[in-house]
Amino acid sequence: MVCGIHTSWNTVGDGEFFCPGCGGDRNYRRRTGRRRFTLLGVPLLSRGSAGPVVECAACHGHFGMDALDHPTTARFSAMLRDAVHTVALAVLASGGTSSRPVRETAVATVRAAGLDDCTEDQLTGLIEALAADTGRFVTDTGPYGAALAIELHEALEPLAPHLAAAGRESILLQGAHIALADGPYTTAEREVLTTVGAALQLCADDTARLLATARTPF
Repeated sequence: MVCGIHTSWNTVGDGEFFCPGCGGDRNYRRRTGRRRFTLLGVPLLSRGSAGPVVECAACHGHFGMDALDHPTTARFSAMLRDAVHTVALAVLASGGTSSRPVRETAVATVRAAGLDDCTEDQLTGLIEALAADTGRFVTDTGPYGAALAIELHEALEPLAPHLAAAGRESILLQGAHIALADGPYTTAEREVLTTVGAALQLCADDTARLLATARTPF
């Protein structure tokens, strides 16, 4: 080529991301560049800056910085496990931990999500620890306390944009099946599950429909 625009890239950071081009987790380089007009391969005139871009180390594709907003596969799996675990804790806390069927269903649900070493003692111990944390647990803010309300929003809201509607509904239904393990919803359980639906960006009508049609066992 006799003349053209050439970009000289400079690496300013690196890490791991989910590459939209490869469809999997890859290393990346965050790069900025300078564009120059070239004649016979010789850079002559500056044509401004380029980037920043995210460059995949495998396919060398360039993507906008918003590509880093998508969690890696490993991070997404961890977020999903944490979400199910937090929902199980919230439902247990709202309905009480005295019911054996509820405890067993909660443990089975959490294990199915990937936390294979979960036990009843671990779940009830976490609930007791939250109740004892007077800095976060405030009994007059709801039937299950401020601590678990905070935990629900922190675990579910970052995950919701990366899940299809069916995935968000599945998490809510898993919580519903735990609550239904010993009979109909209590008022407190229904309020917790309504909070779960809202944090998962499900509209109120869809949440009510799913809770009405949930069945146990699952």
